[in-house]
Amino acid sequence: MAAVLVVDDDAHIREVARFALARAGHRVELAGDGAAAAERLDPAASGRGPIELVVLDVLMPELDGLSLCRQLRGRVPIVFLSSRAEEADRVLGLDLGADDYLTKPFSPRELVARVAAVLRRTAAEAVPAARPTLAIGALVIDRDRHAVHVAGVELVVTATELRLLATLALHPGRVLSRGQLIATVYGDDHHVSARTIDTHIRNLRAKLAAAGAPVIETVHGVGYRAG
Repeated sequence: MAAVLVVDDDAHIREVARFALARAGHRVELAGDGAAAAERLDPAASGRGPIELVVLDVLMPELDGLSLCRQLRGRVPIVFLSSRAEEADRVLGLDLGADDYLTKPFSPRELVARVAAVLRRTAAEAVPAARPTLAIGALVIDRDRHAVHVAGVELVVTATELRLLATLALHPGRVLSRGQLIATVYGDDHHVSARTIDTHIRNLRAKLAAAGAPVIETVHGVGYRAG
């Protein structure tokens, strides 16, 4: 079980999340705004031990969830809670480095399941991969260092983009369906639409093309391949 920080300016939502997660065995701490959460998550300021996952509201006073996510990128897994249900908002949250996105009103059981899925995925990624470095031509993916280089120049990608790129690079020339990419990158229990995958691929392809490495191909009606 993990130490989870729930950050929301709605006291009722904080309590619902706290009760559900504590019942599942997690140690839960609460914060009413982004500034308080940032203070708790500052490794230099907190002597209470590390937080292992953050459940984060998007719209908050003092410091909003998107800004806090930018600050925390890569340091701790994040599950967003938001009243914004549009796909563009979900993709923005994921692009900023969040690991999952749950819209309000939410099911406490689903929140517990999403948190468990993110923690499992984080634990799996902490285990050294059999092939930590992958290459396709001038493109090199270093999963241990979370780095992508094209002809020696680093390419800035999100965590989701790196997982998608690594998944495709593990199977060069093979067509992977959107469903296969969702299952590999997010897990079978993750509710992600095919359009979300398309958006991530489009953003990733634009970055690769600008760097001179257009390695992702679309196979219409089937999926994507790298080669």
